[in-house]
Amino acid sequence: MLAYQAGNIQAFECLYKKHKGPLYRYFIRQLKDEALAQDLYQDVWSRVIKAAANYQVNAKFTTWLYKIAHNLIIDHVRAVKPLDDTQALGEDQTMDDFMATEATEPEVQFQQSQQAKTLQHCIDSLPSVQKEAFLLNVELGLTASVISEIAQATLEATKSRIRYAYQNIKTCVSQQYREA
Repeated sequence: MLAYQAGNIQAFECLYKKHKGPLYRYFIRQLKDEALAQDLYQDVWSRVIKAAANYQVNAKFTTWLYKIAHNLIIDHVRAVKPLDDTQALGEDQTMDDFMATEATEPEVQFQQSQQAKTLQHCIDSLPSVQKEAFLLNVELGLTASVISEIAQATLEATKSRIRYAYQNIKTCVSQQYREA
């Protein structure tokens, strides 16, 4: 970011390429609305460009970037509706990271599809603060201290959110399999 701030356009391209996928998935998984996710995603990058001249290294770039994303989601939630009332995944959408990448037997593909849907359902049923902490931890590999900075919560609260998210997902998955 400092190189971009100094006028190196290729530095911005490197930042964009490195963070575009995880940042977009963060919005999709938080909001479940592709159009809104695209709008907020673009808004983050426009804010990065606008803030480049005043950027100061107070934390890792990733922390700063996701704090911008987090604040945009919070602003949207306050303006529109609670995060937990977002629309469900469409029938053709799944957690693609858990789907088979090679052509496998139909039974295996079906089983993986069902597992992905179960996991997605359980993640969607988390309270919004747990879901955000869980996704930032699992999807991006961020530590609890970085997540606490992004979410503007105490470190202990963030650790609890992550722990409860894992527990709730485990309980939900177990319950789904018992009911099946």
